[in-house]
Amino acid sequence: MKKSLFPIVVYLCFFINAFAQAPIHYKQPARNWNEALPVGNGRLGVMTFGRVNEELLQLNEETLWSGGPVEKNPNPDALKHLPAVREALNREDYEMASKELQKIQGLYTEAYQPLGDVLIKQPFEAQPTAYFRDLDLQNATAHTQFTIEGVTYSRELFVSAPDQVIVLRLTASQKGKLNFSASTRSPHPFLKQITGKNELSMRGKAPAHADPNYVNYNAKPVYYEDPSGCKGMRFDWRVKVQTTDGKVTADTSGISISNATEAILLVTAATSFNGFDKCPDSQGRDEKALVEAYLKRASAKSMDLIRKAHIADYRKYFDRVKLTLGQSGEAAHLPMDARLARYAQLGNDPELEALYFDFGRYLLISSSRPGGIPANLQGIWNPMTRPPWSSNYTTNINAEMNYWPAEVANLSELHTTFTDWIAGAAATGRETAKNFYGMKGWTVHHNSDIWGASNPVGDKGKGSPSWANWAMGGAWLSQHLWEHYVYSGDEKYLKNYAYPLMRDAAQFCLDWLVKDAGGNWITSPSTSPENVFITEKGITQAVSVATTMDMALVYDVFTNVIHASEHLKVDAELRKTLEDRVQHLFPLQIGKKGNLQEWYKDWEDQDPQHRHVSHLFAVHPGRYISPLRTPKYTDAARKTLEIRGDGGTGWSKSWKINFWARLHDGNHAHKLLQELLKLTGVEGTDYAKGGGTYLNLFCAHPPFQIDGNFGGTSGIAEMLIQSQDGLVNLLPALPDAWATGNIKGLKARGGFEIDMTWKDGKITRVIIKSLLGGNCRLKLPNALPGAKLQPAKGKNPNSFYAVFENKYQTTTPESSGFVYDLTTEKNKIYILEGN
Repeated sequence: MKKSLFPIVVYLCFFINAFAQAPIHYKQPARNWNEALPVGNGRLGVMTFGRVNEELLQLNEETLWSGGPVEKNPNPDALKHLPAVREALNREDYEMASKELQKIQGLYTEAYQPLGDVLIKQPFEAQPTAYFRDLDLQNATAHTQFTIEGVTYSRELFVSAPDQVIVLRLTASQKGKLNFSASTRSPHPFLKQITGKNELSMRGKAPAHADPNYVNYNAKPVYYEDPSGCKGMRFDWRVKVQTTDGKVTADTSGISISNATEAILLVTAATSFNGFDKCPDSQGRDEKALVEAYLKRASAKSMDLIRKAHIADYRKYFDRVKLTLGQSGEAAHLPMDARLARYAQLGNDPELEALYFDFGRYLLISSSRPGGIPANLQGIWNPMTRPPWSSNYTTNINAEMNYWPAEVANLSELHTTFTDWIAGAAATGRETAKNFYGMKGWTVHHNSDIWGASNPVGDKGKGSPSWANWAMGGAWLSQHLWEHYVYSGDEKYLKNYAYPLMRDAAQFCLDWLVKDAGGNWITSPSTSPENVFITEKGITQAVSVATTMDMALVYDVFTNVIHASEHLKVDAELRKTLEDRVQHLFPLQIGKKGNLQEWYKDWEDQDPQHRHVSHLFAVHPGRYISPLRTPKYTDAARKTLEIRGDGGTGWSKSWKINFWARLHDGNHAHKLLQELLKLTGVEGTDYAKGGGTYLNLFCAHPPFQIDGNFGGTSGIAEMLIQSQDGLVNLLPALPDAWATGNIKGLKARGGFEIDMTWKDGKITRVIIKSLLGGNCRLKLPNALPGAKLQPAKGKNPNSFYAVFENKYQTTTPESSGFVYDLTTEKNKIYILEGN
């Protein structure tokens, strides 16, 4: 072992691979939204189409949603139906239980909204040549370039986080040849005004309510009027000519520039959103003042200064991680449409797989920044007033999947966008727990939004209990609170913020549990999200008790609260209660097919290959089942995946990549990654036809859902590093296709930042930056004779790696392979390499 004492700054420049990914590029404009390119700064989003004569920039602002603060008790009769539900379940009358449960529903969530469009019209008559458009992930910048009649026209587009503006620079290669107009439009009621020299404003309001796209029974699914003066968020967005050498004219029809060589446009926006519990109209912020401040600050700077600050801000996140999986030769330089088509036929494009990993990180940086709103089902990019599934936070998998890569991909600050939002959801969730169930604590059901909606949705009885009445969202959200702590080690955050929320989510689960005839604690009612069972009597239903997902989620939140309370030395009585409940939770079961049982009984699935595999939460992102500790149940989980099959929609396939990685089967995980990257042109919402990847690398559910991209990035990371089993497991699921490679900057729990190089499946070098100090227990696929590491002994003394021993454990992570202990000091770097 070599202990390095050189300054930390040297480390930041160390081990950087000089090879940079080629930009994502095309030789033609986007035909539709799924071929347009996404750009964003976390708050402002743009989809750029790269059209020649009429460029379309579709705009979003992260806080522009329909509606207003949630109604706390929308269904006062809901409370009285829970006893009838449980009574029906006790006598195994699942049909009656479902009918009664359907009466315990509230209102649908609100919908994420588009801001509007900027149209750039250039009056060309001739056809372009040498057309090119790209998205440069290194600098978070999109370009379009083409030549017409000997003049080369170019557009550069980026969204600055430091200056909170969208910047569009247009140029012509010959003096005075740039002529265009910029006009604006919005799907919402608006007023256009000229608000300053060379400046056009769009002022309007979002809907007071927008029905989900699947609700078709209301004559007016979108409306803007709210007599109370509460709902209906105001917005203001503006287009300003910052500088040009041409002539500018402006009126409410748009801005025109003629005889120019260069023009720089600034676009920015703001809404009146003032928090989840404030009326966006009567209690809203001054959106006009916000926009004016953004424009005033940015207008005083040169384009070069704005660009420089943008790139520096973006790259402080993006440059933390660098993945190299091999060279792809000529494939790396193909346009993305041709490259994806080639990959579907031949595979063997390791740089494309690394690019997909980078694209997921790019999307998270571009759609989720500290202090902002979490990335929704489509990140921040949405063109519809009634987007699919309201483009909301679907908390039975999708919202959580968005943030799976955050910690491991060294983007911990971006995770706080989600963890901060949980406090609002918990506040409404306390009202839901009390008003719908008469219980303490808080929970969230399967849908939420910017207002922290927490009730079981369904419009008071119109939703199917198979999805609407799943009540375990609070437990799942609490996992993110805990994970942010175990990666960051932020003691103040744990004590003052995360632990109280986790504790209260566990309190709801304590109240929710009841005993079955065998004395086990069970959830009742219980569903396995969106799936349906067939009983031994041929009854088809979705509502039963003690689904495996429920029990795994309860185990997860209870054990995390136990660990946290031990660490903080608080709530000893609660901890004792939780420990007792954990020991007597309804057990995991292995069915007659050798699979991990999904339901309370060994029933058949109505759809054996259903896209949700919710009961494997116990494998990922939970840690109940592990090849290193519970091999018998690992085999059952593997059998479950074999029965489910490798099909599925985008996010479903992404989750399966993570499952197979956690089962240490890298080749199977890689197979599914290849299928996730399958080129598709499928539009609409027919997800029965499966997913894939659109030309712009967005994941097809279909339609586009960003969780598939984030799940894919997470899956790649899980193949390379895992740290949930009481140690740091390097290359736990390395596929044969990635036999040689290197990675810089991945994070493990306990504040360890890892670089590693491997060749022929064996690690040759590891660099560990210890941000918190403490024991680093490493599991390697091979020995490192030159490193002089000490074999691991006993339990890992590092408290971040405490593993709750469960009744299914038959082995320990240290029982096989090459497992070592490395004592580290805070902010020191350790270089381990073989002879």
